[in-house]
Amino acid sequence: MPCASRAPVSWPDAARRAAFEAWLAPLVGPHQLLPESLRPASEDASFRRYLRIDSGRGGSCIVMDAPPDQVDCSPFVRVQGLMAAAGLNVPQILAWGERSGFMLLSDLGSRTLIEQLHSDQPQAAWRWYQQATDLLLDWQRASRADLLPAYDAALLRRELAQFPDWYLAGYRSVTLDGAQRTTLASAFDAIVAHNLAAPCVFVHRDFMARNLMAPVQEGAPLGVLDFQDAVHGPITYDIASLLRDAFISWEEEFVIDVTVRYWEKARKAGLLGAGSASGWGADFGEFYCSVEWMGLQRHLKVAGIFARLSLRDGKPRYLADTPRFLAYIRATAGRYRQLAPLRALLEQIEGSAARTDPAHGRV
Repeated sequence: MPCASRAPVSWPDAARRAAFEAWLAPLVGPHQLLPESLRPASEDASFRRYLRIDSGRGGSCIVMDAPPDQVDCSPFVRVQGLMAAAGLNVPQILAWGERSGFMLLSDLGSRTLIEQLHSDQPQAAWRWYQQATDLLLDWQRASRADLLPAYDAALLRRELAQFPDWYLAGYRSVTLDGAQRTTLASAFDAIVAHNLAAPCVFVHRDFMARNLMAPVQEGAPLGVLDFQDAVHGPITYDIASLLRDAFISWEEEFVIDVTVRYWEKARKAGLLGAGSASGWGADFGEFYCSVEWMGLQRHLKVAGIFARLSLRDGKPRYLADTPRFLAYIRATAGRYRQLAPLRALLEQIEGSAARTDPAHGRV
């Protein structure tokens, strides 16, 4: 979990606080918890938040506060079990109040991987990314099609709709004309078709440095968080999430180096299928192209989600990273002839054809 604060814990109302205290009371003795040490640990983009509480045994635990009328914790529990079975370092579920929406978890520490990274120091980051892709491969090797929701065309399209609904209409106050709607629809059709051609595996769906925990002890594995939205879908998604990160950008030389090493290991693991129609198991260029198209879908989606977080949920801090996503989108759309109309549409909307974006050119 991100760095703990000693700030007091605030509650939305007395009833939620009373529900928490009633849930916590029988856990204090068995886990030697120290209620007076309760403090904020982190929040995420959903309605859940995390609190840290010390234990008399030394160390601490994490409390997930997920109001049941807003958050369903059962996907978290299901995916936690799958990841633990695959050998990943995920929080242990020590107690779960299903009706109250509270969960007691083991604490993987307070240092996220992104805190160890600097975009101007790729050599230092390289070993971390090798560890991250290794654990990603462990997760993908455990894949079974019947255990998680399918990342199908309907879900891909629902995600893409976040861009026109929240980024364009909501944040930019843009009303698309008929020709612009046709351009966007055509681009979305191509993106969905391209992404559905990929081999399917377990997909974390937000696999990036901010959701990986740096080990507390030297040599320990990275921890994995924020996995509750996992699905079964394109193998290209998580590697695109990792290297075209929401919060840090890398030069393309670094991106290609890490991606090709991941591709080689995925191919040896039989995850790509050299005999598949795509040929990605035999041709890295084809695979890298697919990663770019998958990243494009993610970046359009996340630009919309970040706008929604600001406009609907009162979390404007996410919009600070929107230029990074627009740069990713423009860079990818500028590479492929089929996406040229999308690039032109974005330039028209953003009025950015003559503007220099400091993140432009990084993939």
